[in-house]
Amino acid sequence: MGLFRTRKTYYMYNPKTLEYERVYPSARERFYVFLRNISLGILMGVAAVFVFAKFFDSPTEALMRKENKLLQAQYEMLLMDISQANDVLEDLQLRDENLYRAIFHADSIPMSIRKSGFGGSNRYEYLEGFPNSELVMETTKRMDILKKQLYVQSQSLEELISMGKDMENRLLCIPAIQPVANKDLKRTASGYGMRIDPIYHIQMFHSGMDFTAEKGTDVYATGNGKVTYAAWKQGYGNCIIIDHGYDYETLYGHLDKYNVHLGQEVKRGEKIATVGNTGKSTGPHLHYEVLYKGRHDNPAKYYFQDLTPEEYDRMIQIADNHGQVMD
Repeated sequence: MGLFRTRKTYYMYNPKTLEYERVYPSARERFYVFLRNISLGILMGVAAVFVFAKFFDSPTEALMRKENKLLQAQYEMLLMDISQANDVLEDLQLRDENLYRAIFHADSIPMSIRKSGFGGSNRYEYLEGFPNSELVMETTKRMDILKKQLYVQSQSLEELISMGKDMENRLLCIPAIQPVANKDLKRTASGYGMRIDPIYHIQMFHSGMDFTAEKGTDVYATGNGKVTYAAWKQGYGNCIIIDHGYDYETLYGHLDKYNVHLGQEVKRGEKIATVGNTGKSTGPHLHYEVLYKGRHDNPAKYYFQDLTPEEYDRMIQIADNHGQVMD
């Protein structure tokens, strides 16, 4: 007896009648067939979903992947822009430090401040664990450093702008001429630096510049300012000190007579005293000092409005001698 089916119709051969007779499956058999077909369909569906998910992106995933690539490209371009901005800023920093601040006699800004970054704990920990985290963290870090350096540079330029607005008055106050006229000079006895003391005959630091001239020779204020001292000073004899503002002071020692008094406002080129031989002195001369922010500076640097280039070179050569001073 054989059993076969066509589509969902089942037949069985009857040897007695020599005919195929239709067979009607039981409810249990139909249930098993249905369950088998459903299971096979579910299995094939899961397999199809797995294959599709592995090799094909969903529309949402495809959009996210495209956006991620675009974002990565934008960050890479931003890094390039930051590098170019850093180059421009570095050039501006060098100009600011070596040119602009030098012109205005402004204090230097150390590179440790100009180039400072961020220390301490990890400021960018919150960016970890995302796609392209390293790229995002590096870009954010360099952007923060650039903003900090730009802030320092902007503050520097604000300071220079303020100084520039006051430049006319500042130039009148900075000591910029010789305290004794060229025609009245016999010679420059000695300049700034280590010299042989005329009394003790040992090497000592000479904090100013000595100008030899006849007693009674006029002494001039080298910049606009206010007289803050006009009296006898130990070692200097009759002495005048002028406060020029902008952290500059000048001292005039071994004077004979005063032409100004304490608290008087003076102008550059105004006669303030005459050359003398008072105090610790070995002959008529003027001892002249320039102080910037309370510290002695070489007076030879400040004759730029009084001498020709040739005269200035000659003055530097004479002032650079290491011989004996007169005080």
